[in-house]
Amino acid sequence: MSQVLVQLQEVTVRRGEQRVGPFTFELCVGDAWLLTGPNGGGKSTLLGLLAGTLSPASGERRYFLDGQWRTSAVRARRALATVSPDQEAWFLTRDWVQTVQDVLLAAWEGDTLRLWEPDAAALARLSEVVDLTGVAPLLQRDFRTLSHGQRRRVLLARALMPHPLALLLDEFTDGLSPAARAELGALLEQVAARGVALVLATHHPREAPALAWRTLELGGAGEATPEAARARRLPTPAAPVLGSPLVTLDQVSVYRNGHHALGPLSWQWREGQHWLVTGANGAGKSTLARLVAGDFFPARGGTVQRHFLPRDLLSERRRHIGIVGAELGIRGRRGWTGEQVIASAFGGTEGFAEPVTPEQQQRVEQVAADLGVLPLLARSADTLSQGQLGRLLLARAVVHRPRLLILDEGLNFLDRSAQRRLQALLPDLMAGGTHLMVIAHRDSDVVPGLTDHLQLEAGQVVGAQMKPLGRV
Repeated sequence: MSQVLVQLQEVTVRRGEQRVGPFTFELCVGDAWLLTGPNGGGKSTLLGLLAGTLSPASGERRYFLDGQWRTSAVRARRALATVSPDQEAWFLTRDWVQTVQDVLLAAWEGDTLRLWEPDAAALARLSEVVDLTGVAPLLQRDFRTLSHGQRRRVLLARALMPHPLALLLDEFTDGLSPAARAELGALLEQVAARGVALVLATHHPREAPALAWRTLELGGAGEATPEAARARRLPTPAAPVLGSPLVTLDQVSVYRNGHHALGPLSWQWREGQHWLVTGANGAGKSTLARLVAGDFFPARGGTVQRHFLPRDLLSERRRHIGIVGAELGIRGRRGWTGEQVIASAFGGTEGFAEPVTPEQQQRVEQVAADLGVLPLLARSADTLSQGQLGRLLLARAVVHRPRLLILDEGLNFLDRSAQRRLQALLPDLMAGGTHLMVIAHRDSDVVPGLTDHLQLEAGQVVGAQMKPLGRV
Protein backbone atom coordinates (compact mmCIF):
# COMPACT_ATOMS: atom_id res chain seq x y z
CA MET A 1 0.00 0.00 0.00
CA SER A 2 1.35 3.45 -0.92
CA GLN A 3 2.33 5.92 1.74
CA VAL A 4 -0.27 8.59 2.44
CA LEU A 5 0.73 12.22 1.90
CA VAL A 6 -2.45 14.04 2.94
CA GLN A 7 -5.88 13.07 4.26
CA LEU A 8 -9.03 15.19 4.27
CA GLN A 9 -11.98 14.06 6.36
CA GLU A 10 -15.29 15.95 5.95
CA VAL A 11 -13.40 19.23 5.38
CA THR A 12 -15.27 22.40 4.44
CA VAL A 13 -13.95 25.83 3.39
CA ARG A 14 -15.48 29.28 3.57
CA ARG A 15 -15.23 31.37 0.39
CA GLY A 16 -16.81 34.70 1.30
CA GLU A 17 -20.32 33.88 2.50
CA GLN A 18 -20.24 30.50 0.76
CA ARG A 19 -19.29 27.20 2.37
CA VAL A 20 -17.66 24.72 -0.03
CA GLY A 21 -17.45 21.00 0.68
CA PRO A 22 -17.35 18.71 2.52
CA PHE A 23 -14.30 17.01 1.02
CA THR A 24 -13.12 13.54 1.98
CA PHE A 25 -10.01 12.63 0.02
CA GLU A 26 -6.66 10.84 0.37
CA LEU A 27 -3.54 11.49 -1.70
CA CYS A 28 -0.72 8.94 -1.65
CA VAL A 29 2.81 8.84 -3.03
CA GLY A 30 2.71 8.12 -6.76
CA ASP A 31 -1.01 8.77 -7.19
CA ALA A 32 -2.37 10.33 -10.39
CA TRP A 33 -5.76 12.01 -9.95
CA LEU A 34 -7.94 13.86 -12.46
CA LEU A 35 -10.41 16.31 -10.90
CA THR A 36 -13.33 17.10 -13.18
CA GLY A 37 -16.65 18.93 -12.85
CA PRO A 38 -18.38 22.21 -13.69
CA ASN A 39 -17.24 25.74 -12.88
CA GLY A 40 -17.70 26.33 -9.17
CA GLY A 41 -17.75 22.60 -8.40
CA GLY A 42 -14.80 22.81 -5.98
CA LYS A 43 -11.81 21.60 -8.01
CA SER A 44 -9.56 24.58 -7.23
CA THR A 45 -10.75 24.59 -3.62
CA LEU A 46 -9.71 20.96 -3.20
CA LEU A 47 -6.29 21.76 -4.66
CA GLY A 48 -5.93 24.68 -2.24
CA LEU A 49 -6.80 22.43 0.70
CA LEU A 50 -4.21 19.85 -0.36
CA ALA A 51 -1.54 22.52 -0.90
CA GLY A 52 -2.22 24.20 2.43
CA THR A 53 -3.09 27.58 0.90
CA LEU A 54 -6.67 27.25 2.17
CA SER A 55 -7.60 26.47 5.76
CA PRO A 56 -10.43 24.14 6.79
CA ALA A 57 -13.50 25.73 8.36
CA SER A 58 -14.51 22.31 9.72
CA GLY A 59 -13.36 18.72 9.46
CA GLU A 60 -9.83 17.35 9.72
CA ARG A 61 -6.77 17.71 7.46
CA ARG A 62 -3.59 15.71 8.17
CA TYR A 63 -0.24 15.46 6.39
CA PHE A 64 2.28 12.62 6.71
CA LEU A 65 5.65 14.29 6.10
CA ASP A 66 9.16 13.56 7.39
CA GLY A 67 7.94 10.35 9.00
CA GLN A 68 5.18 11.81 11.16
CA TRP A 69 1.61 13.07 11.02
CA ARG A 70 1.10 16.83 11.09
CA THR A 71 -1.89 19.15 11.06
CA SER A 72 0.18 22.21 10.18
CA ALA A 73 0.43 23.00 6.46
CA VAL A 74 3.77 24.83 6.72
CA ARG A 75 5.92 21.96 5.42
CA ALA A 76 3.23 20.90 2.98
CA ARG A 77 3.59 24.11 1.00
CA ARG A 78 6.97 22.92 -0.26
CA ALA A 79 6.23 19.20 -0.40
CA LEU A 80 3.04 19.68 -2.45
CA ALA A 81 3.82 22.23 -5.16
CA THR A 82 1.12 24.10 -7.07
CA VAL A 83 0.79 25.49 -10.60
CA SER A 84 -2.32 27.66 -10.80
CA PRO A 85 -3.80 30.82 -12.37
CA ASP A 86 -3.76 32.53 -8.96
CA GLN A 87 -0.04 31.85 -8.60
CA GLU A 88 0.51 33.28 -12.08
CA ALA A 89 -1.54 36.34 -11.13
CA TRP A 90 0.64 37.02 -8.10
CA PHE A 91 3.78 37.36 -10.20
CA LEU A 92 2.07 39.42 -12.89
CA THR A 93 0.72 41.98 -10.45
CA ARG A 94 4.07 42.84 -8.83
CA ASP A 95 5.54 46.20 -9.83
CA TRP A 96 9.16 45.14 -9.98
CA VAL A 97 11.23 43.14 -12.43
CA GLN A 98 11.58 39.45 -11.64
CA THR A 99 13.51 37.39 -14.12
CA VAL A 100 12.58 33.79 -14.74
CA GLN A 101 15.80 32.82 -12.98
CA ASP A 102 14.72 34.82 -9.92
CA VAL A 103 11.31 33.11 -9.93
CA LEU A 104 12.93 29.66 -9.98
CA LEU A 105 15.58 30.38 -7.36
CA ALA A 106 13.00 31.84 -4.99
CA ALA A 107 11.17 28.50 -5.05
CA TRP A 108 14.33 26.70 -3.91
CA GLU A 109 14.21 28.78 -0.73
CA GLY A 110 10.46 28.28 -0.33
CA ASP A 111 9.71 31.93 -1.07
CA THR A 112 7.92 33.91 -3.77
CA LEU A 113 10.76 36.45 -4.10
CA ARG A 114 14.50 35.75 -4.35
CA LEU A 115 15.90 37.37 -1.22
CA TRP A 116 19.26 35.59 -0.98
CA GLU A 117 22.19 34.84 -3.23
CA PRO A 118 21.97 31.22 -4.41
CA ASP A 119 24.41 28.67 -3.03
CA ALA A 120 25.97 25.80 -4.99
CA ALA A 121 23.07 23.46 -4.25
CA ALA A 122 20.52 25.98 -5.53
CA LEU A 123 22.48 26.60 -8.73
CA ALA A 124 22.87 22.87 -9.32
CA ARG A 125 19.13 22.30 -8.95
CA LEU A 126 18.44 25.29 -11.20
CA SER A 127 20.59 23.72 -13.91
CA GLU A 128 18.73 20.39 -13.58
CA VAL A 129 15.29 21.95 -13.79
CA VAL A 130 16.22 24.26 -16.68
CA ASP A 131 17.47 21.29 -18.69
CA LEU A 132 14.38 19.25 -17.80
CA THR A 133 11.80 21.94 -18.68
CA GLY A 134 13.52 23.74 -21.55
CA VAL A 135 13.30 27.26 -20.09
CA ALA A 136 16.93 28.21 -20.75
CA PRO A 137 16.01 30.81 -23.44
CA LEU A 138 13.71 32.53 -20.95
CA LEU A 139 15.99 32.76 -17.90
CA GLN A 140 16.81 36.47 -18.20
CA ARG A 141 13.34 37.53 -19.35
CA ASP A 142 11.06 39.55 -17.06
CA PHE A 143 8.31 37.09 -16.07
CA ARG A 144 5.65 39.69 -16.91
CA THR A 145 6.69 39.80 -20.57
CA LEU A 146 6.14 36.07 -21.18
CA SER A 147 3.22 34.66 -23.10
CA HIS A 148 0.53 32.74 -21.23
CA GLY A 149 1.95 29.40 -22.35
CA GLN A 150 5.52 30.40 -21.50
CA ARG A 151 4.40 31.40 -18.02
CA ARG A 152 2.85 27.95 -17.54
CA ARG A 153 6.14 26.30 -18.47
CA VAL A 154 8.07 28.53 -16.05
CA LEU A 155 5.64 27.89 -13.20
CA LEU A 156 5.98 24.15 -13.73
CA ALA A 157 9.76 24.57 -13.54
CA ARG A 158 9.30 26.61 -10.36
CA ALA A 159 7.14 23.88 -8.83
CA LEU A 160 9.85 21.28 -9.51
CA MET A 161 12.68 23.28 -7.88
CA PRO A 162 12.25 22.04 -4.26
CA HIS A 163 11.96 18.31 -5.22
CA PRO A 164 8.22 18.10 -4.43
CA LEU A 165 6.41 14.91 -3.44
CA ALA A 166 3.31 15.99 -5.38
CA LEU A 167 2.35 18.43 -8.13
CA LEU A 168 -1.07 20.10 -7.95
CA LEU A 169 -2.01 21.43 -11.40
CA ASP A 170 -5.03 23.70 -11.91
CA GLU A 171 -6.18 23.73 -15.58
CA PHE A 172 -2.54 23.29 -16.53
CA THR A 173 -3.14 22.59 -20.23
CA ASP A 174 -5.08 25.84 -20.83
CA GLY A 175 -2.99 28.35 -22.75
CA LEU A 176 -0.59 25.75 -24.16
CA SER A 177 -0.15 25.18 -27.87
CA PRO A 178 -0.59 21.56 -29.05
CA ALA A 179 3.19 21.18 -29.34
CA ALA A 180 3.72 22.56 -25.82
CA ARG A 181 0.97 20.31 -24.43
CA ALA A 182 2.68 17.26 -25.92
CA GLU A 183 6.13 18.32 -24.71
CA LEU A 184 5.09 19.20 -21.17
CA GLY A 185 2.81 16.16 -21.01
CA ALA A 186 5.85 13.97 -21.70
CA LEU A 187 7.71 15.86 -18.98
CA LEU A 188 4.92 15.17 -16.48
CA GLU A 189 5.07 11.49 -17.40
CA GLN A 190 8.79 11.53 -16.51
CA VAL A 191 8.04 13.26 -13.21
CA ALA A 192 5.32 10.73 -12.36
CA ALA A 193 7.69 7.86 -13.18
CA ARG A 194 9.93 9.13 -10.39
CA GLY A 195 7.13 8.64 -7.86
CA VAL A 196 5.83 12.22 -7.70
CA ALA A 197 2.05 12.29 -7.21
CA LEU A 198 0.01 14.34 -9.69
CA VAL A 199 -3.39 15.97 -9.20
CA LEU A 200 -4.75 17.69 -12.32
CA ALA A 201 -7.96 19.74 -12.24
CA THR A 202 -9.24 20.07 -15.79
CA HIS A 203 -12.17 20.58 -18.13
CA HIS A 204 -10.18 18.77 -20.84
CA PRO A 205 -9.31 15.29 -19.50
CA ARG A 206 -8.31 14.13 -22.99
CA GLU A 207 -5.36 16.53 -22.83
CA ALA A 208 -3.96 14.83 -19.72
CA PRO A 209 -0.66 12.94 -20.04
CA ALA A 210 -0.85 9.18 -20.58
CA LEU A 211 -0.92 7.99 -16.96
CA ALA A 212 -3.05 5.55 -14.97
CA TRP A 213 -5.39 8.30 -13.80
CA ARG A 214 -8.05 7.93 -11.15
CA THR A 215 -10.93 10.35 -11.69
CA LEU A 216 -12.90 12.33 -9.11
CA GLU A 217 -15.86 14.35 -10.36
CA LEU A 218 -16.83 17.29 -8.17
CA GLY A 219 -20.04 19.29 -8.19
CA GLY A 220 -22.16 16.72 -10.00
CA ALA A 221 -22.49 16.27 -13.72
CA GLY A 222 -22.87 19.98 -14.45
CA GLU A 223 -25.95 21.96 -15.32
CA ALA A 224 -28.31 20.84 -18.03
CA THR A 225 -28.20 22.95 -21.16
CA PRO A 226 -31.62 24.34 -22.07
CA GLU A 227 -32.61 24.50 -25.73
CA ALA A 228 -32.14 28.29 -25.74
CA ALA A 229 -28.49 27.88 -24.78
CA ARG A 230 -27.59 25.68 -27.73
CA ALA A 231 -25.26 27.39 -30.22
CA ARG A 232 -26.89 28.54 -33.46
CA ARG A 233 -24.23 28.24 -36.10
CA LEU A 234 -23.72 30.97 -38.63
CA PRO A 235 -22.74 29.81 -42.10
CA THR A 236 -19.19 30.79 -42.97
CA PRO A 237 -19.40 32.85 -46.16
CA ALA A 238 -17.25 31.57 -49.00
CA ALA A 239 -16.33 35.14 -49.91
CA PRO A 240 -17.37 37.66 -47.25
CA VAL A 241 -18.39 41.06 -48.55
CA LEU A 242 -15.76 43.40 -47.15
CA GLY A 243 -16.69 46.89 -46.11
CA SER A 244 -14.76 49.79 -44.69
CA PRO A 245 -11.62 49.26 -42.61
CA LEU A 246 -12.12 48.82 -38.88
CA VAL A 247 -8.48 48.66 -37.75
CA THR A 248 -5.30 49.28 -39.72
CA LEU A 249 -1.81 48.44 -38.47
CA ASP A 250 1.09 49.89 -40.45
CA GLN A 251 4.65 48.75 -39.73
CA VAL A 252 3.82 48.19 -36.06
CA SER A 253 6.32 46.87 -33.52
CA VAL A 254 5.63 46.38 -29.81
CA TYR A 255 8.20 46.08 -27.01
CA ARG A 256 7.28 44.80 -23.55
CA ASN A 257 9.77 45.83 -20.85
CA GLY A 258 12.52 45.93 -23.47
CA HIS A 259 11.55 42.63 -25.09
CA HIS A 260 10.57 42.71 -28.76
CA ALA A 261 7.13 41.04 -28.65
CA LEU A 262 5.55 41.84 -32.04
CA GLY A 263 6.36 43.10 -35.51
CA PRO A 264 7.13 44.82 -37.66
CA LEU A 265 3.61 43.96 -38.79
CA SER A 266 1.13 45.48 -41.24
CA TRP A 267 -2.43 44.16 -41.24
CA GLN A 268 -6.00 45.32 -41.70
CA TRP A 269 -9.31 44.24 -40.17
CA ARG A 270 -12.31 45.16 -42.34
CA GLU A 271 -16.05 45.04 -41.93
CA GLY A 272 -17.32 41.54 -42.68
CA GLN A 273 -14.18 39.83 -41.38
CA HIS A 274 -14.12 37.62 -38.28
CA TRP A 275 -10.57 36.49 -37.52
CA LEU A 276 -9.04 33.32 -36.14
CA VAL A 277 -5.50 33.99 -34.85
CA THR A 278 -3.14 31.08 -34.18
CA GLY A 279 0.52 30.50 -33.41
CA ALA A 280 2.79 28.85 -30.90
CA ASN A 281 3.29 30.15 -27.37
CA GLY A 282 5.23 33.40 -27.59
CA ALA A 283 4.24 34.09 -31.20
CA GLY A 284 2.72 37.48 -30.26
CA LYS A 285 -0.99 36.63 -30.32
CA SER A 286 -1.93 38.23 -27.00
CA THR A 287 0.28 41.22 -27.77
CA LEU A 288 -1.63 41.71 -31.03
CA ALA A 289 -4.97 41.46 -29.21
CA ARG A 290 -3.99 44.04 -26.62
CA LEU A 291 -2.51 46.32 -29.29
CA VAL A 292 -5.83 46.28 -31.18
CA ALA A 293 -7.71 46.88 -27.93
CA GLY A 294 -5.45 49.83 -27.07
CA ASP A 295 -3.70 48.40 -23.99
CA PHE A 296 -0.35 48.52 -25.81
CA PHE A 297 1.10 51.15 -28.12
CA PRO A 298 3.37 50.76 -31.15
CA ALA A 299 7.00 51.77 -31.14
CA ARG A 300 8.00 54.88 -33.07
CA GLY A 301 7.44 54.51 -36.78
CA GLY A 302 4.34 52.32 -36.53
CA THR A 303 0.72 53.45 -36.51
CA VAL A 304 -2.60 52.00 -35.37
CA GLN A 305 -5.84 53.40 -36.75
CA ARG A 306 -9.21 52.45 -35.28
CA HIS A 307 -11.42 53.85 -38.00
CA PHE A 308 -14.73 53.08 -36.28
CA LEU A 309 -14.03 55.30 -33.25
CA PRO A 310 -15.10 58.96 -33.35
CA ARG A 311 -12.23 59.71 -30.93
CA ASP A 312 -9.43 57.23 -30.26
CA LEU A 313 -9.38 57.66 -26.49
CA LEU A 314 -8.99 54.95 -23.84
CA SER A 315 -12.55 55.46 -22.61
CA GLU A 316 -13.92 55.17 -26.17
CA ARG A 317 -11.87 52.06 -26.90
CA ARG A 318 -13.18 50.33 -23.81
CA ARG A 319 -16.76 51.26 -24.64
CA HIS A 320 -16.53 49.84 -28.16
CA ILE A 321 -14.11 46.90 -27.76
CA GLY A 322 -14.82 43.84 -25.67
CA ILE A 323 -11.82 41.70 -24.73
CA VAL A 324 -11.34 38.57 -22.65
CA GLY A 325 -7.82 37.35 -21.88
CA ALA A 326 -5.55 36.07 -19.14
CA GLU A 327 -4.36 39.53 -18.07
CA LEU A 328 -7.91 40.87 -17.78
CA GLY A 329 -8.81 37.88 -15.64
CA ILE A 330 -5.95 38.69 -13.33
CA ARG A 331 -7.02 42.34 -13.01
CA GLY A 332 -10.58 41.16 -12.34
CA ARG A 333 -9.59 39.21 -9.22
CA ARG A 334 -10.66 41.93 -6.77
CA GLY A 335 -13.37 42.55 -4.20
CA TRP A 336 -15.87 43.73 -6.81
CA THR A 337 -19.33 42.26 -7.12
CA GLY A 338 -20.28 40.31 -10.20
CA GLU A 339 -22.77 43.03 -11.13
CA GLN A 340 -20.06 45.71 -10.94
CA VAL A 341 -17.73 43.63 -13.10
CA ILE A 342 -20.32 43.30 -15.87
CA ALA A 343 -21.85 46.80 -15.70
CA SER A 344 -18.42 48.48 -15.78
CA ALA A 345 -18.32 47.76 -19.52
CA PHE A 346 -20.82 50.54 -20.26
CA GLY A 347 -18.48 53.23 -18.93
CA GLY A 348 -15.24 51.62 -20.07
CA THR A 349 -14.08 51.19 -16.47
CA GLU A 350 -12.81 48.12 -14.63
CA GLY A 351 -14.37 46.81 -11.43
CA PHE A 352 -16.56 49.77 -10.64
CA ALA A 353 -19.59 50.92 -12.59
CA GLU A 354 -21.02 54.33 -13.22
CA PRO A 355 -24.77 54.52 -12.46
CA VAL A 356 -26.57 52.44 -15.08
CA THR A 357 -29.82 53.22 -16.80
CA PRO A 358 -32.84 50.90 -16.42
CA GLU A 359 -32.16 49.61 -19.93
CA GLN A 360 -28.54 48.87 -19.08
CA GLN A 361 -29.54 47.12 -15.86
CA GLN A 362 -31.97 44.98 -17.83
CA ARG A 363 -29.21 44.15 -20.30
CA VAL A 364 -26.84 43.14 -17.46
CA GLU A 365 -29.43 40.78 -16.03
CA GLN A 366 -30.31 39.34 -19.44
CA VAL A 367 -26.68 38.58 -20.35
CA ALA A 368 -26.06 37.21 -16.84
CA ALA A 369 -29.00 34.86 -17.32
CA ASP A 370 -27.80 33.85 -20.78
CA LEU A 371 -24.34 32.96 -19.44
CA GLY A 372 -25.62 31.34 -16.24
CA VAL A 373 -24.13 33.87 -13.80
CA LEU A 374 -27.27 35.40 -12.22
CA PRO A 375 -26.37 33.83 -8.84
CA LEU A 376 -22.94 35.50 -9.06
CA LEU A 377 -24.13 39.10 -9.43
CA ALA A 378 -24.01 39.73 -5.68
CA ARG A 379 -20.87 37.64 -5.08
CA SER A 380 -17.42 39.18 -4.65
CA ALA A 381 -15.15 38.34 -7.59
CA ASP A 382 -12.32 37.28 -5.29
CA THR A 383 -14.45 34.44 -3.87
CA LEU A 384 -15.16 32.86 -7.27
CA SER A 385 -13.52 29.99 -9.07
CA GLN A 386 -11.47 30.78 -12.15
CA GLY A 387 -14.27 29.47 -14.35
CA GLN A 388 -16.94 31.52 -12.59
CA LEU A 389 -14.83 34.65 -12.95
CA GLY A 390 -14.29 33.78 -16.61
CA ARG A 391 -18.06 33.71 -17.16
CA LEU A 392 -18.41 37.16 -15.58
CA LEU A 393 -15.66 38.57 -17.79
CA LEU A 394 -17.32 37.10 -20.87
CA ALA A 395 -20.57 38.78 -19.81
CA ARG A 396 -18.69 42.05 -19.39
CA ALA A 397 -17.15 41.70 -22.85
CA VAL A 398 -20.50 41.27 -24.64
CA VAL A 399 -23.00 43.19 -22.50
CA HIS A 400 -22.48 46.51 -24.36
CA ARG A 401 -22.66 44.88 -27.82
CA PRO A 402 -19.11 45.96 -28.78
CA ARG A 403 -18.02 46.67 -32.34
CA LEU A 404 -14.97 44.43 -31.81
CA LEU A 405 -15.03 41.33 -29.57
CA ILE A 406 -11.61 39.80 -28.89
CA LEU A 407 -11.52 36.37 -27.23
CA ASP A 408 -7.88 35.76 -26.34
CA GLU A 409 -8.21 32.10 -25.37
CA GLY A 410 -11.48 33.31 -23.88
CA LEU A 411 -12.84 29.79 -23.36
CA ASN A 412 -10.03 28.79 -20.99
CA PHE A 413 -11.23 27.58 -17.58
CA LEU A 414 -14.84 27.26 -18.81
CA ASP A 415 -16.90 24.08 -18.62
CA ARG A 416 -18.86 22.89 -21.63
CA SER A 417 -22.08 24.48 -20.47
CA ALA A 418 -20.44 27.92 -20.33
CA GLN A 419 -18.92 27.44 -23.78
CA ARG A 420 -22.29 26.50 -25.27
CA ARG A 421 -23.94 29.48 -23.64
CA LEU A 422 -21.38 31.86 -25.13
CA GLN A 423 -21.74 30.34 -28.58
CA ALA A 424 -25.51 30.81 -28.32
CA LEU A 425 -24.98 34.58 -27.90
CA LEU A 426 -22.59 35.07 -30.81
CA PRO A 427 -25.00 34.91 -33.78
CA ASP A 428 -27.11 37.81 -32.50
CA LEU A 429 -24.00 39.84 -31.68
CA MET A 430 -22.48 39.24 -35.11
CA ALA A 431 -25.77 40.00 -36.85
CA GLY A 432 -25.87 43.28 -34.90
CA GLY A 433 -22.45 44.42 -36.13
CA THR A 434 -19.98 42.86 -33.67
CA HIS A 435 -16.79 41.59 -35.34
CA LEU A 436 -14.87 38.70 -33.74
CA MET A 437 -11.22 37.96 -33.21
CA VAL A 438 -10.65 34.54 -31.64
CA ILE A 439 -7.21 33.46 -30.44
CA ALA A 440 -7.19 29.72 -29.86
CA HIS A 441 -4.97 26.68 -29.47
CA ARG A 442 -7.80 24.12 -29.56
CA ASP A 443 -10.08 23.20 -32.44
CA SER A 444 -12.96 23.10 -29.94
CA ASP A 445 -12.38 26.79 -29.09
CA VAL A 446 -12.87 27.94 -32.70
CA VAL A 447 -16.36 29.42 -32.61
CA PRO A 448 -18.72 29.38 -35.60
CA GLY A 449 -18.77 32.17 -38.17
CA LEU A 450 -15.04 32.96 -38.51
CA THR A 451 -14.03 33.99 -42.02
CA ASP A 452 -10.26 34.62 -42.01
CA HIS A 453 -7.15 33.06 -40.46
CA LEU A 454 -4.04 34.94 -39.31
CA GLN A 455 -0.99 32.88 -38.36
CA LEU A 456 1.80 34.41 -36.28
CA GLU A 457 5.30 33.18 -35.62
CA ALA A 458 7.90 35.07 -33.56
CA GLY A 459 5.83 38.24 -33.83
CA GLN A 460 5.52 38.07 -37.62
CA VAL A 461 2.66 37.19 -39.95
CA VAL A 462 3.41 33.87 -41.65
CA GLY A 463 -0.03 33.32 -43.14
CA ALA A 464 -3.24 35.28 -43.74
CA GLN A 465 -6.02 33.78 -45.78
CA MET A 466 -9.76 33.60 -46.29
CA LYS A 467 -11.53 31.02 -44.14
CA PRO A 468 -9.92 29.30 -41.12
CA LEU A 469 -7.69 26.32 -41.68
CA GLY A 470 -9.15 22.92 -40.93
CA ARG A 471 -6.98 22.38 -37.87
CA VAL A 472 -5.60 24.75 -35.24
